Amino acid sequence: MTKLWKATGDDLELEELTEPARILRQGGLIAFPTETVYGLGADARQTDAVNKIFMAKGRPSDNPLIVHIANRSQMAELAAPPDGTVSRLLDLFWPGPLTVVLPIIPGVLSPLVTAGLSTVGLRMPDHPVALQLLRAAGCPVAAPSANSSGRPSPTTAAHVYDDLADRIDGIVDGGATGVGLESTVVEYTAPNGDGGGVLHILRPGGVSAEQLIMALPGIEVRESSVHPDSSLAPRAPGMKYAHYAPRGAMTLVQGSAPEQVLARLQRELDQAHARGERTGVLTYREHADALRADTVVACGSLGDLESVAHGLYAALRQFDEAGADFIVAEACPESGIGAAIMNRLRKAAANRIIHV
Repeated sequence: MTKLWKATGDDLELEELTEPARILRQGGLIAFPTETVYGLGADARQTDAVNKIFMAKGRPSDNPLIVHIANRSQMAELAAPPDGTVSRLLDLFWPGPLTVVLPIIPGVLSPLVTAGLSTVGLRMPDHPVALQLLRAAGCPVAAPSANSSGRPSPTTAAHVYDDLADRIDGIVDGGATGVGLESTVVEYTAPNGDGGGVLHILRPGGVSAEQLIMALPGIEVRESSVHPDSSLAPRAPGMKYAHYAPRGAMTLVQGSAPEQVLARLQRELDQAHARGERTGVLTYREHADALRADTVVACGSLGDLESVAHGLYAALRQFDEAGADFIVAEACPESGIGAAIMNRLRKAAANRIIHV
């Protein structure tokens, strides 16, 4: 039976997290809030515990896990020391929604965490409950999003319970998360004789490419990806597999002219309705009144993409609650956090995209 602990408010005491911290040390699974989404945590040193994550989520075994720590001093126990470029990123964005991939120290973590890679992704979350729990547990915690694999990530404890009840030991309820999208994952390759250093964005997220470029003047910032059909192992979560998807089939509609996009969205909805399908459309406050469907979800505002990020996963889950069979989604601009939003929408749609 999955146990629930409430951990909200500014007066949170470390003692309130004693039991979930003990369960983590003893090899159990605990879901907990971060500033991005809820994570499903296990002691990253214990292979049996880490294997429970894959079993509970139904997660592919070649998809590596991010390891969460409570302070930078723990890095020395897990990975090679960061160079000056990575250290600057940590100074600016830790604690926060940034994961850095570094060469791992052999033998310190379960091999399941790295999926056979020689690197590990490390992150220090910017959430008081997460940091208190990590300190109380006293161990590095592997923690992907606390959802069934492929489903929209959870931004509330209720989302976690809906997906994983009776498959995990407990949930620490810290209220709704803030950013709403997972961390940005980066890996830096240092300069060599053939050229300068490159910061690879393995997964866009809560720290935008524009922020990274401003933080590292003179460093090339490049987005990397792995095609879903590739035999290559992904170097970070979210690179290869379909993710974040509602149960109904979703298609993304993208174009430079809003009136053309809205017209195509409505045409797709009307055709699906004529086929007898239950329809849904993901749009924004500016356009919600212009569209007709069984379920119209306005996910934030185009003038405030942070609001879109914050509500995206909850919005996608609304279509499941409504029983939508056919879903179309309106694209958003790809500047700032819009790049991460579009990354998630493409994966939720399994790259079914209509360009108009």
